Amino acid sequence: MKNLKVATAQFENKSGDKNYNLAVIERLAEKAAKQGCDVISFHECSITGYTFARHLSKDQMLELAEIIPTGESILKLTEIAQKNDIVLLAGLFEKDENDNLFKAYVCVDKNGLVAKYRKLHPFINPYLTPGDRYCIFEIKGWKCGILICYDNNIIENVRATKLLGADIIFMPHVTMCTPSTRPGAGFVAPELWENREADPTSLRLEFDGMKGRDWLMKWLPARAYDNAIYAVFSNPIGMDDDQLKNGCSMIVDPFGDILAECRSFDDSFATAIITPEKCIQAGGNRYIKARRPELYRDIIGQDHKSEQNVVWLNSDEKS
Repeated sequence: MKNLKVATAQFENKSGDKNYNLAVIERLAEKAAKQGCDVISFHECSITGYTFARHLSKDQMLELAEIIPTGESILKLTEIAQKNDIVLLAGLFEKDENDNLFKAYVCVDKNGLVAKYRKLHPFINPYLTPGDRYCIFEIKGWKCGILICYDNNIIENVRATKLLGADIIFMPHVTMCTPSTRPGAGFVAPELWENREADPTSLRLEFDGMKGRDWLMKWLPARAYDNAIYAVFSNPIGMDDDQLKNGCSMIVDPFGDILAECRSFDDSFATAIITPEKCIQAGGNRYIKARRPELYRDIIGQDHKSEQNVVWLNSDEKS
């Protein structure tokens, strides 16, 4: 594997406006390519918008969703990749020939679709079907995986993706700044976003506190450290439907150190050069080799009924 220059982006998407969102993706991809980036990744449902989908009927979801790889958005991503000689990762709602709906994330290069992943733990709309497999693919010799938002909260998913060979895991999100049973959690007032030019300090305090970045720092570096992987975290900035999101798109190395992070309120990206040596040097690589699966194979694999409770979604729908 050779060094790879990776960009992780953040932008304020428009709900349901794929043309607008793809235009932003194109603009940022072109800029990243000019800076020598090999890859740029965008957030969960960056093509379609996300949070507004909680109110959509199945017919509305089917109208919004696309068949992959023949849908217009995949064709547009391929065009962008060809024009700029860059690999793109972005998210959208997918439908199949039987009108099943999925939360999808794709990797596209100048030759077309490289990989497609379906979120294992979707929840934003009741008509979404969970994915049923992990996804491993290559970008310029690097083994990569994808886990979307909530999927990363189940630590077994991250370890399984690593054990399947991934040294880079792309982690697209739409997260933070929502209510939770966690102390300090909650929405951030949209008024602070509207007033961001006059009073950036108040907004930054909310974004960086326990509603946002402080929470992210409790777990994201640990996922990278424990599994000796590069975590490429992407998240939107600004309003997503009626919820304010705080960005913090970043690249974390196998030591759990932040290599690059978006820190503006603008549509932007951060870049880092990732090197293969760290995947071997990091402690997580040694710990994975020291595992004793005979001790916990039956414990981890025992029968279990999955229960997924998203507190902010339930409280939002009741209010």
